[in-house]
Amino acid sequence: MDAKLRGVGVSHGVAIGQVRHMGTAVLEPPAKQIATQDAPREQQRARRAVEAVAADLNARGNLAGGEAQAVLEAQALMAQDPELLSDVDRRITVGSSAERAVYDAFASYRALLAGAGEYFAGRVADLDDVRNRIVARLLGVPMPGVPDSDEPFVLIARDLAPADTALLDTSLVLGFVTAEGGPTSHSAILARALGVPAVVALPGAADLAEETVVAVDGSTGEIIVNPDEAERTALTRAAEERRASLAAASGPGATSDGHKVPLLANIGGPDDVGAAVEAGAEGVGLFRTEFLFLDDSSRAPSAERQTEVYRKVLEAFPHGRVVVRVLDAGADKPLDFLTPADEPNPALGVRGLRTLLDHPEVLRTQLSALAEAAEGLPVYLEVMAPMVADRADARAFADACREVGLRAKFGAMVEIPSAALRARSVLQEVEFLSLGTNDLAQYTFAADRQVGALARLQDPWQPALLDLVALSTEAAVAEGKSCGVCGEAAADPLLACVLTGLGVTSLSMGAAAIPYVRATLAKHTLAQCERAAAAARAAESASEARAAAQAVLSGE
Repeated sequence: MDAKLRGVGVSHGVAIGQVRHMGTAVLEPPAKQIATQDAPREQQRARRAVEAVAADLNARGNLAGGEAQAVLEAQALMAQDPELLSDVDRRITVGSSAERAVYDAFASYRALLAGAGEYFAGRVADLDDVRNRIVARLLGVPMPGVPDSDEPFVLIARDLAPADTALLDTSLVLGFVTAEGGPTSHSAILARALGVPAVVALPGAADLAEETVVAVDGSTGEIIVNPDEAERTALTRAAEERRASLAAASGPGATSDGHKVPLLANIGGPDDVGAAVEAGAEGVGLFRTEFLFLDDSSRAPSAERQTEVYRKVLEAFPHGRVVVRVLDAGADKPLDFLTPADEPNPALGVRGLRTLLDHPEVLRTQLSALAEAAEGLPVYLEVMAPMVADRADARAFADACREVGLRAKFGAMVEIPSAALRARSVLQEVEFLSLGTNDLAQYTFAADRQVGALARLQDPWQPALLDLVALSTEAAVAEGKSCGVCGEAAADPLLACVLTGLGVTSLSMGAAAIPYVRATLAKHTLAQCERAAAAARAAESASEARAAAQAVLSGE
């Protein structure tokens, strides 16, 4: 095997240790026939196993908290899907055992999901994990998962299920590497939340032999197989230098010559506020309010409940900036009471602001709750709409905000290329833009962000994506307004410098990335960032863009 491999780095840090592979998948149960009179008993076995797995997933979520809890609760709902359970019952009725009926029902559902758009195709790995847990329980065999070890190790897997990632023992799992996944997969998001170095979309990950020593650089995506002493020393030194930089950098985000770049946190609710404050976030750049709605997908939370949750977040940042994204439902966040069940391609259908404009009472209630939550607080509240396509969308959202008397800045997310191309037009209706680079990349390159094979096109270093960022920031400058980034691109310290050079006015990211970005920005002047941005845009590929920016910023 090559001494150096390259995947996609998704969580900062360096890990050096022996390889341990994830446990193997559950074996396919035998296709044996049962007697007709045994069907009720097998159906009961299946339902008990489903309920036990759902309860376990919810319990793991309660332990993990934060974003991990929402992910695991969504998996629990998958396990209890009424259509799936009905299919299991039907298969048992015609002679399948409980375990075989579960296996076949999930296989049928899996095939539908794989071809049904961004959210559903991107959740096939989660569905497989649910299936494996139910089948393992029915067979009475151990659930495949993180291996036991007395010594710290680097975990290798095809992909990591949220249930495994959320509760990783970081004293034992030094880092992890997966063959699949992408920069915005659940594995990547949870790795950043845990602060574990991670690399995804690594071809040949499964070929790394058990107990082989590897060095994992979660910043660059590089894996060194059997690193020699010099390589270990260099990596260790680099990691120590990063830690020293983190310790030395504090206060508001800024370049070395004093150009201010506020560093904000992406959060899902009040549970994430503590980590953001501890990391020195200057406010919230993306409050994902959909997590509140996902607690019960059958109905919207009450106005009182929304007001309570919003106020907790706003109170945590007195005199700070809090940017709230109104409900982003549809595609990867379906809600039973809002989302059409029969869309052929949900990622290109009624989602985000389109959903809210179809259900104005839901938007009105949320905006009114935000207005009440902010009453009497000195916080700088900003509210933005997801999936804005054009000026008409922006106007409809701004009008809705004004109708409820919301005292806040109104903004639009740039996630669709049309919004970037016509950013000056959009800014005639709203006061700021916020770039969601994850979806912007997905729609620019027609590349599902959950598919590891398309990681090259999901890379935020793609020059075409940087061009769209530049169009947005240029429009904001021309209109005297602001343009931030709240997508995962902001969490890459090197790319944060490039975004600053492109004219981005604020950067929002997971709390764990803030110290890294702060320390890196503090090393470079605004002029250096601008030269690095120009070099990156002149490149022909993502890898060339990164290398060009690195060369400028390192003085090579």
